[in-house]
Amino acid sequence: MIVLDTSVLIDSLTGPRRLAGALRNQIERGERILLPSLVLYEWLRGPRLPQELAAQEALFPADSAIPFGFAEAALSAKLYKSARRPRGREIDLAIAAYAIGRQAELWTINTSDLADLPGLRLASLK
Repeated sequence: MIVLDTSVLIDSLTGPRRLAGALRNQIERGERILLPSLVLYEWLRGPRLPQELAAQEALFPADSAIPFGFAEAALSAKLYKSARRPRGREIDLAIAAYAIGRQAELWTINTSDLADLPGLRLASLK
């Protein structure tokens, strides 16, 4: 199981779509890919073209995004208290909490931003 980070969604569905092939490979392999509601928030607040939004909706329907609930809030707060330099990383820590709480890998481009988090497994997909 893989939790998708905003960076991967952007690099898969916008611009040169550098990760589109890797995302397609994971889907074709039958990998379960989860879209957190906070990733959806970050995605939707960006300058998205109609075809990019349509692609996101086809692959990861907004109504199936995983909500940010009590478990994620509690784990995010714990990560915040234990992380080096947590200020400004609140959403990244919350997205990491989705993955840790589900014993899933987090697929992100920003691996160095999250390498210090205990219990987080980063997906090494390209």
